[in-house]
Amino acid sequence: MSAVNITNVTVLDNPASFLSPFQFEISYECVTPLKDDLEWKLIYVGSAEDETYDQLLESVLVGPVNIGNYRFVFQADPPDPLKIREEDIIGVTVLLLTCSYIGQEFVRVGYYVNNDYDDEKLKEEPPQKVLIDKVQRNILTDKPRVTKFPINFHPENSETGEQADGHEEQTLPSPSRLPPDEEELNSSDQVGGPF
Repeated sequence: MSAVNITNVTVLDNPASFLSPFQFEISYECVTPLKDDLEWKLIYVGSAEDETYDQLLESVLVGPVNIGNYRFVFQADPPDPLKIREEDIIGVTVLLLTCSYIGQEFVRVGYYVNNDYDDEKLKEEPPQKVLIDKVQRNILTDKPRVTKFPINFHPENSETGEQADGHEEQTLPSPSRLPPDEEELNSSDQVGGPF
């Protein structure tokens, strides 16, 4: 059983301009006190084919983590459009919200994101060069992909300090890289409900 359970993630200010900050209200429960902070990260997948275009938008440490329920708003700057290939700005990509403890990722929430012009005329006749200030970002919140990894939350209690079995580092999923065996939230676990 995990020492930390993510109970709810709400995407705020959505849809929004591509250049607007991301905001997530995150609720979680801690069932056993932890010595170190939790590390939350938000990653924007810039290309379906090449993970070198992925951008770490924000990384924050949250703690101390005692037994109880917690809620906070996680805000991150938008991705730098200059670090994304022009042909990858418009269309569908992936946003990853991860949480780690002492370097071990134990939960990953993946959202598809649709970027398109907010103007019908621009949608029908896209300009040759992307007009980034006219692009709207829509995070598809109805079917987030949640992947949980078993980790050792108390390595100080084990002689070797090794990670729990079954935890492997994985490449970041994007539309063509999203693992098919990820656990999808069921209807009672939609965003706004428990994970």
